[in-house]
Amino acid sequence: MTEPSVPPPSERIAVVVNGNAKSVTADVISTLDQILLGGDLFVSRRLEDATEIARTLVTRGYGTVLTGGGDGTFTVMVTEVVREAHAAGKPVPRFGLLKLGTGNALAWVAGASRAKGRGLSADIQRLREDAGSRPLELVDVEGFLAPFAGFGVDAVVLDDYARVKAMLAQGPLAKYAPGGLSYVISSVTRSLPKFLIRPVPHCRVRNDGAEAYRIGEKGGRVGQPIAQGETIYEGPARIVGLATIQYYGFGFRMFPFADEQPGRMQLRVSTISSPGFVRNFPAIWRGEYHDPNVVFDYLVEAVTIEMDPPTEFQIGGDPRGERARVRARVTREPIRLVDFYAPPSAS
Repeated sequence: MTEPSVPPPSERIAVVVNGNAKSVTADVISTLDQILLGGDLFVSRRLEDATEIARTLVTRGYGTVLTGGGDGTFTVMVTEVVREAHAAGKPVPRFGLLKLGTGNALAWVAGASRAKGRGLSADIQRLREDAGSRPLELVDVEGFLAPFAGFGVDAVVLDDYARVKAMLAQGPLAKYAPGGLSYVISSVTRSLPKFLIRPVPHCRVRNDGAEAYRIGEKGGRVGQPIAQGETIYEGPARIVGLATIQYYGFGFRMFPFADEQPGRMQLRVSTISSPGFVRNFPAIWRGEYHDPNVVFDYLVEAVTIEMDPPTEFQIGGDPRGERARVRARVTREPIRLVDFYAPPSAS
């Protein structure tokens, strides 16, 4: 009996999963191993694994690379694969993700299924039938290519979550460490007390790129363009975020104008108080809250952000520690993102 021929890597799908992610269980890994062709599944358990895996993916010439483990896993692998492809002078594959992490902001953008056997099988089968893809620009910051990054409340919560998760992982509650329990404990015992006593940081944002614009409630431009070298915003800031996609994790539509204009990312600065955030939470979650006195939205190409005092910073949902100054720009070349909402003809 003749064995079925194996297609070349350019027509195959490589999957890279974060072995430390909560949803990446032994059963999920086994399921993926059965769905994929031999050798197309890569399990990363340390950040250092990403470089070697990326080199293998580029050398073999895969046409599609999926990541599983959340937005941080996507950020790290896209960064490493793009870097390796450029260094080797080879094509950059298209990217996608499987919904196997905690937040999965990109899953809301690309329509990935829940991390169950049938969902994984359906997504991969759809890919084999040539699911659509679309260009996606990213935030280029500190050597990473990410869908979002930022200072303030979200970064503090993520940093506290990481610390509490690490503590829980050493005790009898280890199996619950990567989930909601750590979020609740970290928010109640660490994040909330911090924001009740700490001063609001002072922020200055300088335009380092093409003309920037403030955006109003309907997405229209407000006021005059802001030229390169001019100050976009200066004042107190509880949140300072940059994004090229509309969502944070769990469907939180934090950046409703992120994809309004090619070559621009959304900058959002907010001074909203904790009571104001709680009171308006449903509208904020849906991306429908607009108060020009406490929320400042801009479309920018490149910026320098200065925070005084140094403030917690996150990239792609992963905490990176405190920063006093960060430079960021939208990527000059978009990647191709597998989009399960798009028709095959969009590829």
